[in-house]
Amino acid sequence: MLKRLIFLFISFFFTLATWAQNASYVEMGAVALKIQNKNILAITLKNEKKWHTYWKNPGDAGLEVKFKFKAQGKEVKLKDYPWPAPKRYIEQGNMWAYGYSDHYAFFFEVDETLKNKELEVVGQWLVCKDICIPGTKTLTISIDHNLKGKTGPLQSERKLLKAFDYLPQKIKNDHIELFLTKGIKENQLALHFMIEDTDFSSVKKDSNILTPYLRVPLDFKHEEIYFDEANKTIYGRIYIEWDGIFEEPIWNLPKDGKFLKPIDIQFLIQHPRTTKPYIINKVFSQFTLSGDEVLSKRYATLQKLGQKVVSKSQPSNEEPQSILWYILFALLGGLILNLMPCVLPVISLKLFGLIIHSNESKKQILKHNLAYTAGVLISFAVLAITVIILKASGEQIGWGFQLQSPYFVFVMLMIIFIMALNMLGLFEFVTPGGKKLGNQEMKKGLWADFINGVLATILSTPCSAPFLGTALSFAFTTSSLNIFIVFLSIGVGLSAPFILTGFFPAIIRFLPKPGMWMEKLKYFLGFSLILTAVWLADVLFNVINFNIVGIYFNTLIGLTFFAFFFRKFISKNIFFNIVIFALPVFFTYQVGDLILTKSSQLTERTTTRTSDLDWQKWTPEQMGIISDQYTLINFTASWCLTCKVNKKFVLNSSDFKQLVYKKQLKLLEGDWSKYDENITKFLRKFNIVGVPAYFIQKPNGEIISLGETISINKIKENLK
Repeated sequence: MLKRLIFLFISFFFTLATWAQNASYVEMGAVALKIQNKNILAITLKNEKKWHTYWKNPGDAGLEVKFKFKAQGKEVKLKDYPWPAPKRYIEQGNMWAYGYSDHYAFFFEVDETLKNKELEVVGQWLVCKDICIPGTKTLTISIDHNLKGKTGPLQSERKLLKAFDYLPQKIKNDHIELFLTKGIKENQLALHFMIEDTDFSSVKKDSNILTPYLRVPLDFKHEEIYFDEANKTIYGRIYIEWDGIFEEPIWNLPKDGKFLKPIDIQFLIQHPRTTKPYIINKVFSQFTLSGDEVLSKRYATLQKLGQKVVSKSQPSNEEPQSILWYILFALLGGLILNLMPCVLPVISLKLFGLIIHSNESKKQILKHNLAYTAGVLISFAVLAITVIILKASGEQIGWGFQLQSPYFVFVMLMIIFIMALNMLGLFEFVTPGGKKLGNQEMKKGLWADFINGVLATILSTPCSAPFLGTALSFAFTTSSLNIFIVFLSIGVGLSAPFILTGFFPAIIRFLPKPGMWMEKLKYFLGFSLILTAVWLADVLFNVINFNIVGIYFNTLIGLTFFAFFFRKFISKNIFFNIVIFALPVFFTYQVGDLILTKSSQLTERTTTRTSDLDWQKWTPEQMGIISDQYTLINFTASWCLTCKVNKKFVLNSSDFKQLVYKKQLKLLEGDWSKYDENITKFLRKFNIVGVPAYFIQKPNGEIISLGETISINKIKENLK
């Protein structure tokens, strides 16, 4: 009965999470009709209540809606009309998004070649409320000899005519004055605009007055609106981060205010005095070197439009429901971490302990498992506090950030190595309670369980798992309280099997009874810890130059092994032991000092080799290079075992090699083994906080995120 309840409990959570991932939140229909004597195909979308999709410029995060068309199995291009004007949504962490909710439609031209043909329409989107879910739908519309047809849920023709009439049109004589100044910060511009003879009440509360389309090398920030009551004038400002420093070649912000080449920017305008939105193009040849500071003082005296808008898609009273979804995903992600290769050696040690404790009382088993759980939860609490502090200081960080510190990796490596020597029987580590960690007497000491929980946390954090990415993306971009809640939920998920066996020890009856066979098992576990130490050594030498540290590190490992071997098998004389152990202590100091002083001397790799393919080093400059090639981008790290698995079974495969040669793929690899702010910022734009992460850049510059798992078929699908 107990096993059945546990099975139903776990099945419930997995079913609930699967439903959340696969539920349909967007309906799609298509209708071919005549509008203003034009043959038009209208793609109609209807979002579930309170969910939104994204405009061409999605804002701080998100992905625009996309459509593909096929007729008779061949892809066809349909000229699109300007997209409807978007609304503005304020998401978690004051993230601004531009997009659509409820009913909306996109319009395309239909020509004579589609008469009496079936047109396949594939829609792709990212739909968001409290979580974001990618979606895709395919439908087929039969177009008759009059170029008419319809399929799927539709809006009425009257509403489509009205929506088409309200589409923004490009105009030359605009009604808004724009000027560009140098911002207060380095590599920053400020776009200012002014609208006279208007009223504050005419400004829409759920959309921008000025919404820029995406334009390299400009990174547009949030719109600020101020109102001069006395003069009935609206002032606006949008700060712009200059990303030209990441271009290839580098395009520095000119000190004299004159651009090397004019920059044309397209804007969608929703003017308070006009009934329809419109589009303008503005060409800037230069910017003024002063003015923003003076205007900032002026704006400080004016009324500012409240920017914490509670959009229709996200009522403020829904925070409890929001965080519950992320807690669920964090619990499931933490539970799955138990199966990841990063943490298996330490989980094996804990299972070894469960076998030892199997004959104890329920009370003692509960104590051991709660000690392990305490180690996990306290470690996740410390991680959460660290993330909060680093975020408050302005640092860009991601999941597994602690393994980007060579000093931390070195300390962890030595701890794991010494634990391996302990399991191999070279010494017996006595805990503060007087119990030995290396043999069966450890069963009465809780300190070892606590340490196992700490190590399980540290080794699991470089791993990514299903559901974990969604929870972490939310955590890294939200309030300090929510960071704490999500991290502790991951910890509960990671320790869930041991919480269950603590309260229901009957579950572990299937494990074999303690006996002599456990001595041999200890050697196997010791070997697994050696392999973990080897992995950490690989991580270390990917962030520190091996030529500088290697000889000292190898000597340290050899001396550490010999010191414990000497005490176990040669002599326990106190004087000789002090001398023998002094040597590894000295070399530990030497290695630590070298890591601290030489950490900037990284192992630079301009290219890496996967099979005989040429992987170029990823840089922000590469992203600005638009060619007629598709580009596959692989973000990885030496401490990421999931990355290594994906590389072995996909990127090293002969099928992938053939695909690269056939499609003439350009290959870029970003190594996140050591902290790289550019990689962190790039991933954050796609709501990704860790590796692995894979992207495809199309010849037109469009970037598609493939997520954290890849396959040959997934890559092929996005090369069309």
